[in-house]
Amino acid sequence: MKFFIDTANLDQIKEAQDLGVLDGVTTNPSLMAKEGITGDENVIAHYKAICAIVDDNVSAEVISTTYDEIIKEGEALAKLDPKIVVKVPMIKDGVKAIKYLSSKGIRTNCTLIFSPGQALLAAKAGASYVSPFLGRLDDISTDGLQLIEDIRLIFDNYGYPTEILAASIRGPLHIVSCAKLGADVITAPLSAITALLKHPLTDSGLATFLADHAKASGK
Repeated sequence: MKFFIDTANLDQIKEAQDLGVLDGVTTNPSLMAKEGITGDENVIAHYKAICAIVDDNVSAEVISTTYDEIIKEGEALAKLDPKIVVKVPMIKDGVKAIKYLSSKGIRTNCTLIFSPGQALLAAKAGASYVSPFLGRLDDISTDGLQLIEDIRLIFDNYGYPTEILAASIRGPLHIVSCAKLGADVITAPLSAITALLKHPLTDSGLATFLADHAKASGK
């Protein structure tokens, strides 16, 4: 399973990259704004900075909502760097744009997926990734993990190459559950990824080993 980090913070991206498990980055206008990145030129420069850190898979989101404008914006983003994946919203014109962009060899990530039917449409249009939002479904008392399971079954039934990119991850249990269900990718905050490192028995075991070593060496 691929690990993407969901942020626009360069320090967090570098930390995840240095950890050795990072496969990509997802961003959106809200994450850009959180880092104080505003204005088209600054956003473009920031995408280039992210691409300079990671090996591949930088999802850059369009802000257009009409077919022609999505295509125009998507093609401009794709030209920035071969690592760019154009992130397109799950709307009618978005699906149409995914079909066009995919036909031109431009990778796409269909975002804001909340139902198996939406994922199916995006896959048929040729999306490289679909991004079901687990946490937001959980927030309204709906089982987000069931959506992952349903999409996995549908894609396997028909051999769609589209990858399931589980988004809106709330913590390490979401990550492990997605791995068990067969999600191809998760995108999560750095805190959720590094939480996988932690277990109290690991901490206590290491403390015991170090204490025993100190005794044996006379320290």
